[in-house]
Amino acid sequence: MTTLTSALGRPLRLAVIGGGPGSFIGSIHRGGATLDGHFQVVAGAFSSDPERSRQAAIDLHIERGYASGAELIDAEAGRPDRPDVIAIMTPNNSHHALARQALARGFHVMCEKPLTLTAAEADDLVQAARQADRLFCVAYAYTGFPMVRQARRMIADGVLGELRMVQCEYLQGHLARVSEAETRATDWHFDPAVSGSSLILGEIGTHAWHLAQFVSGMQPSALTAEVCATAPGRQAHDYATVMTRYDNGARGMIWVTQAAAGAEHGLKFRIFGTEGGLEWHQQQPNELIYRPLDQPCQVLVKGGPGLSEAARRVSRVVIGHPEGYQEAFASLYHDLAEAVVARETGQTSLSADNAFPTVEDGADGMHFIETALRSVAEGGVWVPMR
Repeated sequence: MTTLTSALGRPLRLAVIGGGPGSFIGSIHRGGATLDGHFQVVAGAFSSDPERSRQAAIDLHIERGYASGAELIDAEAGRPDRPDVIAIMTPNNSHHALARQALARGFHVMCEKPLTLTAAEADDLVQAARQADRLFCVAYAYTGFPMVRQARRMIADGVLGELRMVQCEYLQGHLARVSEAETRATDWHFDPAVSGSSLILGEIGTHAWHLAQFVSGMQPSALTAEVCATAPGRQAHDYATVMTRYDNGARGMIWVTQAAAGAEHGLKFRIFGTEGGLEWHQQQPNELIYRPLDQPCQVLVKGGPGLSEAARRVSRVVIGHPEGYQEAFASLYHDLAEAVVARETGQTSLSADNAFPTVEDGADGMHFIETALRSVAEGGVWVPMR
């Protein structure tokens, strides 16, 4: 039990669906949820195979294992020690049904991105979360880095003046060649019926789209897009460039690919206003480059002096000690835990910097995908956002 959860007299209870042994994202979610001591994982469903699912719970030392996510939700809903939050990290085509069921049974939800297969499904979850009056966090985990929070606060405080340019890129190289799993159709990511209408936009495009909005505080009013496959023989999209316009006259760009040979994990943003610019690279996450107009460049460091409360509240170790991806997930779970505890104890106020991505953010990502694909279908024309 932590200071945050002491008002409840217990840690928050978490049930997980998906992400069994050997899953990268499963261990990241479980580790992030428990890192600060706010959550205890009490139940899980880990595979589409019932026996493997139950065995996985045993292997992971999780008290209650279930044959399926649907079974878990129904069974756990009737327990006096029911979970507070259901975390969903299954293939994309199951997010909508599982999240809707969890909301209907009164659970708060953490869900992987992309939120759903379609914008219509995502909008339905927005309405379902509002009707159930439940909290819903979408795992855009890069927003949990301390220096991302610092950039967001600086821009909100007007340090850059009026924004003029917003650029975010995310370059990976693991799909530079067509793989055997891809050609044999054994990887669900390449099946649009499971992963969605655009591999690249759903897999990492929504990350870049949300990060640019999260930090800048602005949503584009229109976009034009090129989305395609660049690797010979590939059908699924592995490349996208999206140009954006904002109501204040600012311009932006999203550039994402998983087929950049030699690239590792090149997520970064650069944002410029009338008074200077900010730049952040996820591969050096503990630094934020600040370039004020007509002044020397500054490198702000996680844990260093002069940072905002927004950055300090998600920093766990002192300056000189790096924090990374696992801790960024923990920041989202910390923010969600704070909101859940406030709800359960009747508190009406949260930290001013409680900033976890919501179901509305997840739905916005789905509308981004469909608007970008509409632009492509119409020859790259500018299409207004909703």
